[in-house]
Amino acid sequence: MFRALFLAGLALLAAPALARGPGSYPAPTREEMVAVPGGRVYVRVNGDLNGPLPPVVFLHGGPGGVSATYLDALPLADERAVILYDQLDSGRSDRPGDPKNWKVARFIDELEAVRTTLGIKRWHVVGHSWGGTIALEYAARHADVLASVVLASPLISTKSWLADAKILRAQLPRAIQIDLDRCERHQSPPNEICDAAMTAFYKAYNGRAGVSDGVRADIKASGGLNDRIYMAMWGKSEFSSTGTLRNYNGEPLLARLPGERTLFMVGQYDEARPETVGRFAARTPGAEFAVIPGAAHGTFTDRPVETVAILRAWMERHDSL
Repeated sequence: MFRALFLAGLALLAAPALARGPGSYPAPTREEMVAVPGGRVYVRVNGDLNGPLPPVVFLHGGPGGVSATYLDALPLADERAVILYDQLDSGRSDRPGDPKNWKVARFIDELEAVRTTLGIKRWHVVGHSWGGTIALEYAARHADVLASVVLASPLISTKSWLADAKILRAQLPRAIQIDLDRCERHQSPPNEICDAAMTAFYKAYNGRAGVSDGVRADIKASGGLNDRIYMAMWGKSEFSSTGTLRNYNGEPLLARLPGERTLFMVGQYDEARPETVGRFAARTPGAEFAVIPGAAHGTFTDRPVETVAILRAWMERHDSL
């Protein structure tokens, strides 16, 4: 999920930066703080919300992530409005810090509040990682306002996520596996050993290219990532869940998705393994499945051109359905 970006943040930020600098991303056409249950969320729009094509909204990972990680999706604004927003307690949004807000159902209501406030009748919804959980739940309840839904590297169920993490962990070099095992014991080795072991996992399955200078700058400007909400909802380890999502199971919702308007998308080396997500797609009648070659979990930063191309073609096919 997003901890692979949050705790790997130092590793990702230390990775070789891409050439896209802070000034290379277009300024938002519109910015505002939108009232949602529990507070206000920061929303930015690039493009014309009243244009001829349905807009697209991107739901960031986490819980506790930021929308800046999807700046590389902004080229889509040449055809349609692109909406990015920071979920409550994340990024530039209000941070009330109230655990009562950290419920799946409230995040669904939050997304619907963004839609109604912006006056959107119909839109494409792209949810990545934890954002894929929100997209799954939203699509099962609000299919009538969807042009399409994209579940990108999604958390569909905690059980399947942890099973994938276990499989991928076993594919790492034996020395890394041993260090990870040691780091989970009560008396763990020095932090630098544990950090190096987790970095190896993240570089293999979460982000292979590093984020661009512009994304890095925007994350910093937005106030950074919120580990507290992640810890409360997921837990402290990528390999176990002790938070409120520990028993989450969205698999029954697959049957309620608008199948012919549903795309599952992952990276070739994704932490949400293609084999697992492909099975979820197969259980959703009419859904399609795409794999981004060369990408890990962070498809939008690992392979932005390829990811945008797939999304562009997908949305064009479903604009008028």
